[in-house]
Amino acid sequence: MIRPAFLVTMLLLAGGLPLHAQQGLRWGGDAEGGAPFVEADPADPSRVRGFDVEVAETIARDLGRRPTFVQVAFSSIDASVERGDFDIGMSGVEDTAARRAAVAATIPYFEFREVITVRDADRGRFPTLAALRGRRVGTLGGTIAYTLLLEGQTKYGIIPVSYDDDVHPYDDVVGGRLDAVLLDHIIAARSSRRTPGLYTEPKAVATGHYIAVLARRNGALRDRIDAILRARMRDGTLEAIYRRWNIWDDGERAFFASVLRGGAGAARVAVSQTAARSVSRMSMVSSYLPSLLAAALITIGLSCAAMALAVAAGILIATGRVYGHPAVRLLLSTYVEIVRGTPVLLQLFVLYYGLSSVIRLPAFVAALLGLGLNYAAYESEIYRGALEAISRGQLEAARTLGFTERQVLTLIRGPQAFRLALAPMTNDFVALLKDSSLVSVITVVELTKQTSIFAANIGSWVIPGILCAALYLILSLPLSRLAGRLEARWKEAL
Repeated sequence: MIRPAFLVTMLLLAGGLPLHAQQGLRWGGDAEGGAPFVEADPADPSRVRGFDVEVAETIARDLGRRPTFVQVAFSSIDASVERGDFDIGMSGVEDTAARRAAVAATIPYFEFREVITVRDADRGRFPTLAALRGRRVGTLGGTIAYTLLLEGQTKYGIIPVSYDDDVHPYDDVVGGRLDAVLLDHIIAARSSRRTPGLYTEPKAVATGHYIAVLARRNGALRDRIDAILRARMRDGTLEAIYRRWNIWDDGERAFFASVLRGGAGAARVAVSQTAARSVSRMSMVSSYLPSLLAAALITIGLSCAAMALAVAAGILIATGRVYGHPAVRLLLSTYVEIVRGTPVLLQLFVLYYGLSSVIRLPAFVAALLGLGLNYAAYESEIYRGALEAISRGQLEAARTLGFTERQVLTLIRGPQAFRLALAPMTNDFVALLKDSSLVSVITVVELTKQTSIFAANIGSWVIPGILCAALYLILSLPLSRLAGRLEARWKEAL
């Protein structure tokens, strides 16, 4: 009997291509990062382009394989490559000691500089981090730049502001929400071309390197890729790629020479001074725990304030829909349908960025309004349903006894409706507590965002995920118990 595997092998060989070439090389990256790393090709959005794309294609070609791009969120590249979603991850992935401990990392193939970008009017005012004392400085969360800003927070009182993308920080500098941005020099150069009114300080704050990452079990493939990268440094292939994307300079030439002189061992530890500190995972956990606790306080504070706003606004909306003029009821119904029919993420973007030309809301205020007004629509439906669930017989009896409509609402209908609404209100509060994680898109670093940064820095989601889940349970369980006790007490009173 012919085995299926043998038959497949014979068919592949009969096709005229080597077996390994037809296997392909799956590489993961984040096209949201944009040029010059990875971006959708304007001529054909189904394809990607960028210098990382060309480096990946070069590696695949030298391995005799066909490259296949896999879209993955930047913060998930390490975890995804380790679980086998693709063979190799590369999309401006920074070389850090924690990352090398978690995955199989190649030699660095590009050296970047961390630079400070400010408004053109502030040219020369903030050449160093020390000069930014007490200023708001933005960057991408979970990067070497973010680590530098955390150190600057301790040394100089800098206020780090974490972003999920590298576009809005520069827009916020021009708009006045930030005083500066600290990011890689090629990102700063791209942003300066796109956004007028920016100036990048020429002196680098630190240097770092981009690497490709593989699963720890793929050490042999990593070694083959290391050899390919060195060969392409020697023959000028990588230089030609970088020149096409306008990211080649004398610093890169010196970096190549250093890698080729040092060999595998020296090149693999060519990381920035900040990232190269050797620390145990447990010591990193203890160092991040205060940040997680502070983020948890932000989460519970924001959630409580937003829920209070949702309850107050929801009661007014429900009352207006039950007792209001037809025009008022139509207006309130329209509000409820629009808010419930559009994503809260979109509403946060509109409040924070869309209205910035009219009113520049602080991030926390925009988050509070976004969550509060969104949940007000849902709360109003709960209260309206509870109000209409009260039997008409009770209402008519109260009116017969001479109660005004206001007295009927506050003394008869409202208290009973509140008891009916308590359980769904509790569920909504727990849901809002978790939905608060969305506010990280407008630079509020709450519990989930801080956990994501933590996981990116240590190269694992296991410990950060457990700590985050435990903190959410600590925040939500007491509320559920309290609501349960109130329900039981009211049942006894009836």
